[in-house]
Amino acid sequence: MHTVKAIYPGTFDPLTNGHLDLIARGSKIVDYLVVAILRNAEKGTPLFTVPEREEMIAEATRGFGNVTVTTFDGLLVDFARQQGAKAVLRGIRAISDYEYEFQMAMMNRKLDPELETLFMMPAEKYTYVSSRLIKGVFQLGGDVTALVPPLVVERLKAKVPGRV
Repeated sequence: MHTVKAIYPGTFDPLTNGHLDLIARGSKIVDYLVVAILRNAEKGTPLFTVPEREEMIAEATRGFGNVTVTTFDGLLVDFARQQGAKAVLRGIRAISDYEYEFQMAMMNRKLDPELETLFMMPAEKYTYVSSRLIKGVFQLGGDVTALVPPLVVERLKAKVPGRV
């Protein structure tokens, strides 16, 4: 009998309900799901530190018995090998996501032909939600309570000056 471990990599700055949707659904497909926060992301200056993101995700996923949270840097394929993972879970919201994710999946396959990529679409109500959009809307005074877990709302309020 095979045990399948998958990696769900990302920056998660911050964690959204779209991320949680994929974690919940992905955890039903694989035996073990490792949510892996990329430490050296090229997406600019993060709002939350890596330890803050790790803590938020761990708290939000506490009810999942087969989900763990960790951090990594370097090549995803190397991290997956270290973890003994056979798959990478990736979310696709739109065609633009697919083009980028397809390139990444093909490069990962070239680097490690044994590592599979599982593409999942988020629930329809989260197809437009991104961490970047959440940060922007919140910083401009918008309400994001339906788009992120309550603990993230509280952390956003504490992190962004002038928001209570």
